[in-house]
Amino acid sequence: MSDPNGLIQPGRPAPGFTLPATPDGGLVGPEQFRGRPVVLAFYPADWSPVCGDQMSLYQSAAPVFAQYKAVVLGVSVDSIWSHRAFAESRGIEFPLLADFEPKGAVARRYGAYNAQGEADRALVVLDPTGKVTWSYRSPPDVNPGADGIFDALDQLAADRKVMAG
Repeated sequence: MSDPNGLIQPGRPAPGFTLPATPDGGLVGPEQFRGRPVVLAFYPADWSPVCGDQMSLYQSAAPVFAQYKAVVLGVSVDSIWSHRAFAESRGIEFPLLADFEPKGAVARRYGAYNAQGEADRALVVLDPTGKVTWSYRSPPDVNPGADGIFDALDQLAADRKVMAG
């Protein structure tokens, strides 16, 4: 399944990867969280107003993500040093991954890289097995919020109940 704009679509296995991440620069990737839903939040740049508000929103929603046992991973082409300063300034505790070198390699694999040399503002939800269950590309100047993510996580929870029942 493909999107005419190239964003990875539901039903596909998520490409594996690890990237340097906050807080300590250790390598982090979705495979480390198998058995739990993973939210990949691709965003253009640490210090832009929309990105700051978006990542802060996800931090403030951490208790809701925890109810789903979901892990949020922010991904941009900024360096680990930029991510550390940004996370510290915004109080962001979930990992921010540096898709820095080669620039945008992971964003490209997910179809979330643009001609301006940044990650698009795109959201991808992975099920506990690592399969894409929902994806969405937002206009660059629009905070996509969390409602679509929570709808996708609700659907995952409902699907698990049906399978378990």
